Amino acid sequence: MIRLRTRSMVGAVLALGIVMVLGQGRLDVLAQTSHDVSQAMVEGWMTELSNWGRWGDDDQLGALNLITPDKRKQAAGLVREGISVSMSHNYLTERAADATSPFEHEMTGVGRARAFVGDRYSIAYHGYAHSHMDSLCHMAYEGVMYNGFTRANDVSEAGCGKLAILDAKQGIMTKGVLMDIARLKGVDYLEPGTPIYVEDLEAWERQAGVRVEPGDILLVRAGRWARRAEVGPWATGREAAGLHASVGPWLKARDVAMIGSDYTNDALPSGVDGVSQPIHQLVLVAMGVRIFDNLDLEAVAEEAARQNRWEFMLTAAPLAVTGGTGSPLNPIATF
Repeated sequence: MIRLRTRSMVGAVLALGIVMVLGQGRLDVLAQTSHDVSQAMVEGWMTELSNWGRWGDDDQLGALNLITPDKRKQAAGLVREGISVSMSHNYLTERAADATSPFEHEMTGVGRARAFVGDRYSIAYHGYAHSHMDSLCHMAYEGVMYNGFTRANDVSEAGCGKLAILDAKQGIMTKGVLMDIARLKGVDYLEPGTPIYVEDLEAWERQAGVRVEPGDILLVRAGRWARRAEVGPWATGREAAGLHASVGPWLKARDVAMIGSDYTNDALPSGVDGVSQPIHQLVLVAMGVRIFDNLDLEAVAEEAARQNRWEFMLTAAPLAVTGGTGSPLNPIATF
């Protein structure tokens, strides 16, 4: 179980990097763990997979450190056709089982003899409805956030003093890798509650001829919006296709910069007694890996299939909100 420790203590242990501490062989074993995951295993992974101290005791960028200038240049080199595709779903304005806090859009100045009209937006974006990005202060484990920053000291009514969305103000640009697991399974969409395992991700790599590399953003399509269009909304907070907890060590071994999906990234229910969202917990708190939730990957999957290219330049820019726990945004894939 994780204990409250100073960042300097954690840094002293982990500054050499998790690979040197555990050895690559140990990481390979972790990444090939069975599907049987317990709460004790997840608690152990909170230390074994940790990036605390890797980039310094006061680091707040986390795995975004893996997006180097060379990584950005590699991503730019993937642009061949100049075709851009949005990966944000249109924000849901009607209350539904998967949209309990719908987007509010109020027009101003309508019907007046003025040259301009305006509008006002209101959105509670965390949850299962709206495309958004989680900052690292969004989640704590036993009161502690990534790199040892604490909820008690670093979060207040004024916002997050550490690990807020402003850390990503300069934008995100790197290689995105789309894994269409519904297509892999030969279906239009995965049913809610379907877990996605390491063998699924690696089977897609072999089929699509891609590989998730350090500094990449992994995007996993389960087909949530295709199912919603056909069947209608459902309580995604209770059942959702997503990554099984056993994928956590694989994400660490591949050194991803971020992950994203068209659901909440975690399979729900998680299959781990006592841990509701192990993927969120492992990546946000232990690894410092930010998350895109509720993306719409339908159009990008169609374009990727048309070109038979499953990697592209991914760009995203969150709102510059001081102290924000995340941001609604519109990630773009450019082929």
